Amino acid sequence: MAKIKKRPKIKPLNNFLMLFILSVFQLVTGWQAASCHETFEAKALLALVFLVATEWVYFVVFYTVLHRRNFELELIAFFLSGTGLAVIGSVYPDSGFKQYFMVLAGVIVFIVLVLLLGNLELCMKLRPFMAAAAVLFLLANIVLARWLNGAGNWIKIAGVQIQPSEFVKVAFIFVGAATLEKIQTSRNILAFIGFAVVCVGSLVVIRDFGTALIFFVTFLIIAFMLSGDIKTVALAVASAVMGGVIVLKYRSHVMRRFEAYRHVWEHPYEASGWQQTRVLVGLASGGLFGLGIGNGYARTVYAPVSDSIFGVICEEWGLIFGILMILSFVGIAISALMNAIASRSAFYSIASVAGAGLLLFQCALNVFGITDILPLTGVTIPFVSLGGSSMISCWAILAFIKASDIRTYNYLGASKKSKRKEDKAA
Repeated sequence: MAKIKKRPKIKPLNNFLMLFILSVFQLVTGWQAASCHETFEAKALLALVFLVATEWVYFVVFYTVLHRRNFELELIAFFLSGTGLAVIGSVYPDSGFKQYFMVLAGVIVFIVLVLLLGNLELCMKLRPFMAAAAVLFLLANIVLARWLNGAGNWIKIAGVQIQPSEFVKVAFIFVGAATLEKIQTSRNILAFIGFAVVCVGSLVVIRDFGTALIFFVTFLIIAFMLSGDIKTVALAVASAVMGGVIVLKYRSHVMRRFEAYRHVWEHPYEASGWQQTRVLVGLASGGLFGLGIGNGYARTVYAPVSDSIFGVICEEWGLIFGILMILSFVGIAISALMNAIASRSAFYSIASVAGAGLLLFQCALNVFGITDILPLTGVTIPFVSLGGSSMISCWAILAFIKASDIRTYNYLGASKKSKRKEDKAA
């Protein structure tokens, strides 16, 4: 009888080899970002040098001390963050250097939150506090917000601008997952519906339509994660009501958006079409491999390192790189789905899929909006666009996906076994 061949084992990803390749890429792009100005801007390069140093410290510490081996998500996040730093530094060197510290803050928040999420019992206890903090953030936003571009979503504290709605995203996922992890009473589900209505309603009040839509879709994802019982139906009905409120409230605003939607070439010299037509020209002129960092025209349009950053990337870095960047978010989503199947609790499954869905949907809104496939909403690309609050929020959301991977906390079990062996030996 012929022997049955065993399925070959797939070797794990060589994390340090991938990190080395990523580091070389980031240093090269950092040098180009610094060199594309009239004079060499060292800050643009230093931002990438510091990021590379941060990456290596993170990998070495968690690999050697905590014996962690799953770094796929961090590699993607560092790749996206580094791309953002290079683009920002090539346009505004000072902003690129400042953005590095926001990345560092995000990584710290990521580490703390992953450690916290390892204790499921503590997460359940923190649910009401997270909900209360989110509501307070939104109320402060309504009362103290500074209006910019038709939306009141910025608060200035001690000279620093923050966007509270970005932090509420984290609380929204946390509260939703913690509430639905043990959905045994109607009171729990109604409490979450009420919380969701408050969050989305507050964003409607401050006219942050793009973020309200992101919250709305995240709500739908959480609803979809539930089984098809009466409580799921209640979630779907509540989501439909929220969607109706948004449309009715913003009917005139939405109609103005739709006037230019799919008709930007009819208004190339007006405010409604100027930004998108220039970005589309840049996308076409960049070709597959780009014109080179600093050689594009899209960097001169409105918001080149936030709303329009995808156009700058495709024109100067190439369409292939732009597609690779989008696929990075798809990779995060696939990782979340795979982790959700084997996660330790429904809390991790719901939080992971909701977080990945939020990041992917936000990226899609920006890319499809600036390319006129969807109406322009003004949201940014996670990890890539300029913004401190957004950067910290994105790393915090990534922590939910990291926590859903059963490999993340394996080192805790390994540590306990080692301790028992040491005790026996003593």
